[in-house]
Amino acid sequence: MYKAYKFRLYPNENQKLLINKTFGCYRFIYNYFLDYCKNNGFIKAFDMCNELKEMYSKYPWLKEVDSCSLRCAIFNLEDAYKNFFQKRSNYPSFKNKYSRQSYRTNCIRSSYKGCEYSNIGLDLKNRKIKLPKVGLIDIRGYRNKNEINGKIINATVVKETTGKYYVSVIVEEKELIKDKITPNKIVGIDLGIKDLVITSNGEKYSNPKEINKHEKRLKRLQRKLSRQIKGSKNYQKTKEKLGRIYSKIKNSRKHNIINVVNNLIKENDIIVSENLKVLNMDNKHNITKLIRDASFNKICEVLKWKCKINGKYYYQVDTYYPSSKTCSVCGEKTDITKDLNIRNWECKNCGTSHDRDINASINIMFEGFKLHYGN
Repeated sequence: MYKAYKFRLYPNENQKLLINKTFGCYRFIYNYFLDYCKNNGFIKAFDMCNELKEMYSKYPWLKEVDSCSLRCAIFNLEDAYKNFFQKRSNYPSFKNKYSRQSYRTNCIRSSYKGCEYSNIGLDLKNRKIKLPKVGLIDIRGYRNKNEINGKIINATVVKETTGKYYVSVIVEEKELIKDKITPNKIVGIDLGIKDLVITSNGEKYSNPKEINKHEKRLKRLQRKLSRQIKGSKNYQKTKEKLGRIYSKIKNSRKHNIINVVNNLIKENDIIVSENLKVLNMDNKHNITKLIRDASFNKICEVLKWKCKINGKYYYQVDTYYPSSKTCSVCGEKTDITKDLNIRNWECKNCGTSHDRDINASINIMFEGFKLHYGN
């Protein structure tokens, strides 16, 4: 199984210069061949790599950076075209120097006189990483680990809009996935805006609504940015301030989601959730911002892979399953819950009073029980 380890990079001035040059060359190669494909038709990565060899004499400054990263730019472009041809994404677009910058390089191994060598090395004891051309760089992260057992596949260097550098190292690890356990406890979860996660046990995890905490300052800085000249120093300063706020929102949201998911995984063996179509929910303009801030898809993604590596079970019920309309006691359906403002309702058939979200999570749990045992 592949696993990513993300570290904060602390390059010196010479290393920053070389990393920024690599960003530029990576972007140049990607845009060069994208322009070629737009004007002359798509060509395969093999033909692009052959032409890349001839470009070194025409553009000698390409030799200053890691050659493997330039080939990775070509393969990334080919992947972008494949996604477009298979209707998974839009047509590839040109990269610009004003947004988040990144490049990927593959790990190459060789042996000489019985010794093994590789162009990417990770030393967690001394907090160093070796990258091609750049050399040893100080890193921070994963203080609870002294080593990573596995084969390094590639590394992706990123410069955020905040000006901070990061590296994500992909490692192939064995025996990471635990065997499936015998389930003893099942829980259904309903995802919402007022409360982020509501369980069938009656437990509610509050929604921190991170975007609302910083909305006032974001609006002010975005108005300021729109009045400034693109590419100017003041423009870059304002953009960096915006980047820091968005980074804070992203990290807080991620921290909250992981805490919620860890609690659910720790206490339950089978977890069942809704299969929400978030794009179809965007037509509700009054809550679109809150829906996107809640990150429902991210919660489901984290639940899926954490259940997988811990040997537990995760199911998603059908998108159109009427979990909110159905009474969890007698099965009677109602249309009163179409009004989102109604949080509590009473079943006309059996007279049971329901909390809207807890009732939905109980119905989801019963449906997940059927999915697990095939009934």
